[in-house]
Amino acid sequence: MSKIQLLDCTLRDGGYINNFRFGKYAIRKILQQLTHAGLDIVECGFLEDGEYDEDTSIFNAAEQIASLLPNEHGRTMFVAMVCYGEYDLSQLSPCTRNSIDGIRVTFHYDEVEGALEYCREIKEKGYKVFVQPVGTSSYTDIQLLHLIEKVNELQPYSFYLVDTLGLMHKNDIARFFYLINTNLDKSINMGFHSHNNLQLSFSNSQEFFEYVGDRVISLDASIYGMGRGAGNLNTELIANYVNDREGHMYAIEPLLEVVDEFIIHIRQKHEWGYTVPYYLAAINGCHPNYASYLAQKQTLAVKEISAILHMIPVEKRSLYNKELVNRIYLEYQSHEVDDTYVLKNLKEKIGGRNIILMAPGGSITDCYDEIVQKQNSENCLLISVTFVPDFMDCDFTFLANAKRYATTFNPMKKEVSLIYTSNIRANQEQSGYCVNYVSLLNEVDIIRDNSALMALNLLQKLSPRKVYLAGMDGYSMKKGNYYQERLNLIQDRDYVLEMNKAIKHRISEIGKVMDIEFLTPSLYE
Repeated sequence: MSKIQLLDCTLRDGGYINNFRFGKYAIRKILQQLTHAGLDIVECGFLEDGEYDEDTSIFNAAEQIASLLPNEHGRTMFVAMVCYGEYDLSQLSPCTRNSIDGIRVTFHYDEVEGALEYCREIKEKGYKVFVQPVGTSSYTDIQLLHLIEKVNELQPYSFYLVDTLGLMHKNDIARFFYLINTNLDKSINMGFHSHNNLQLSFSNSQEFFEYVGDRVISLDASIYGMGRGAGNLNTELIANYVNDREGHMYAIEPLLEVVDEFIIHIRQKHEWGYTVPYYLAAINGCHPNYASYLAQKQTLAVKEISAILHMIPVEKRSLYNKELVNRIYLEYQSHEVDDTYVLKNLKEKIGGRNIILMAPGGSITDCYDEIVQKQNSENCLLISVTFVPDFMDCDFTFLANAKRYATTFNPMKKEVSLIYTSNIRANQEQSGYCVNYVSLLNEVDIIRDNSALMALNLLQKLSPRKVYLAGMDGYSMKKGNYYQERLNLIQDRDYVLEMNKAIKHRISEIGKVMDIEFLTPSLYE
């Protein structure tokens, strides 16, 4: 009998991708297919306080999960996860034959005492308990041995090594395995939960096969690697590897059918998997959410993301703190300058004039004739935002996005009069008008440094007669957001919808104090 178990966590860890909204039919069908595949353990989702929505994999009672399980369980064990402190155990009914079999409890090091008592209460209700300390790979040897000593007293079903930051290599696997295996009571199983920041989840999990002895080892995985940030070990890959090593234990086709019927459609709306920002997070020992926050800004070149991650205090890196990273981001970007003279100079050139503010939306190609006609008929100044158009001359180009400056804007391509914000590390030979970055930011975080809105905020200071908006089409998940394909950036669907809503509201607010008219079709009208 193999000592390797596979645990699929698609409906739990994968749920971070789509806000756990798989749909009731999909949840039931995925559980069924994972059972048909012969997975040893299937994690059905979270148990949390709050109202239950049957279309999500977040539950507040074990009975809700039990109603979705297949009639024939085969050898599959079903479990749920609880974050210590986020579920009132008075709601948890005693384990029965028709219930889930086990509960995985996750907690931080400063919660050890309370979390293990919490685990004890769960065990007393008849459930198999999985002890899962967050970021085990960040523990010192002394901390880990102290925890294992207490775990041995508890006698749970399993104790986990969790690579929360996705930074472990082969040698780390060996060190932690032997430290845990030597000191953990032989009756307790060991588990490994990895993240794929360094593309090592698959190889690290294979490494465990070299150490399999008398202890049962569980490997966590999700179908198609679905999971927050860089994602997880792929269930279909590790299942096939186990089949090759141990003989036919798992049916692969049901796993691929889940990909084909459900996961591939989620992937079309949401991104996960290896990226350079997640790699940078791992090598800096940072929580992957720091990387996703900075990458989603789409205002930073790679070296700038790396610099900001490096600025996060070491003791703050393993636990995500949005307020902290936002503060460091703004400090990094700010570069406060006195732009009094610059604003006065710009106002002399722009004040009282009609302006066409042109963003790089795809509509500027279709509406080229209308833009030129308006420019000529009303003697408009043309200001492009974040790009230098190759089909017409502009009076000014506004730039607030360091990533665009580094990867798209080429000051030697053609003569432009550049207005740039103080976060831009402009070439010394590049002349232009440098305006204060912080003074143009918006209050709402998701659009705080949106370039087009920052340009509008600047125009408010310069008192133009009227502003015509061109190329501010609104973001969509379809290709063609920009007039040139190379300008397109990957967006998450929910993020796009939230951003469009915020931009529309902000334009409406600015329209109350400045005469604005859309010159090209826009979602923001």
